[in-house]
Amino acid sequence: MSITASRRTTSVIAALAAVPLFVALAGCATASSDAGSGGSGEDETVKIGVVGKGDAQWAPFVEAAADEGITVELVDFGSYEQPNPALTEGEIDLNQFQHIVYLAEYNTASGSDLTPIGSTAIYPLGLYSQKFDDVDDIPKGETVAVPDDASNQARALLVLQSAGLIELKSGGTIFSDLSDVDTDKSKVKVTALEAALIPTSLPDVAAAIINNDFVEDAGLTFEDAIAQDDPEDPNALPYVNIFAARAEDADNETYLKLVEIFQTNEDVQAGLLESSGNTAVPLQTPVEDLVASLKKVQEDTEANK
Repeated sequence: MSITASRRTTSVIAALAAVPLFVALAGCATASSDAGSGGSGEDETVKIGVVGKGDAQWAPFVEAAADEGITVELVDFGSYEQPNPALTEGEIDLNQFQHIVYLAEYNTASGSDLTPIGSTAIYPLGLYSQKFDDVDDIPKGETVAVPDDASNQARALLVLQSAGLIELKSGGTIFSDLSDVDTDKSKVKVTALEAALIPTSLPDVAAAIINNDFVEDAGLTFEDAIAQDDPEDPNALPYVNIFAARAEDADNETYLKLVEIFQTNEDVQAGLLESSGNTAVPLQTPVEDLVASLKKVQEDTEANK
């Protein structure tokens, strides 16, 4: 799932994107024993699970890794359901397809200990309006629409809070819903609509959070957003996409080198932007921040059961 934003790379992060569930395993193999040894990165084969092997970032990534003596074998899965179990079972060495919220849900449900070892990008979620060109121009008491599905609604409310339009009683979590809106302290009213219907309802409200999948269908561009996830807002951190490894491989030098290649190689970064329609915001978030966010989201997920 993606969301729009400016093209920039930051080393600090913030929270929020989403990953759908997946169904079929398109391919899988046995993990290489030398890849898990944490060696120098020379003459090693690393199997990385992805969803969308043809995305523009992967060919230059494989080439750049080879230049460093690392053979990358991309294992392409047909759905998002499969890469985490495959990683847990040792069929692959790493995967790269999900954000922290999705990984937390998987770990909590399965009892696994997969962990992030590096960030890739965030896909910001945007607020759009046909009546106002700036968030500050929206009058007090106007109505803003958000998606009615749980995961997107929570994220949408966090965007509205960051934009100064509402205040959430809890401070905002991945489980926030309309009942969490402090109406007395909020500038606008919030209504929930089916995500697919929000674009056609845009003329009837002051502004609306529109899922990325529907932005172009609404005749809008991602650049039309008057507010969006701020990658430097801590509320966005759980939605940062990551490389994931088994916990025992968190310090594997070869794997960390691959993260570095992904984050710094110009051709890889250009491919990432191309495959996302220039909506991705590349990030180099400190790993300790990713791990801390995963821990918190997992605790919140358990508490919310």
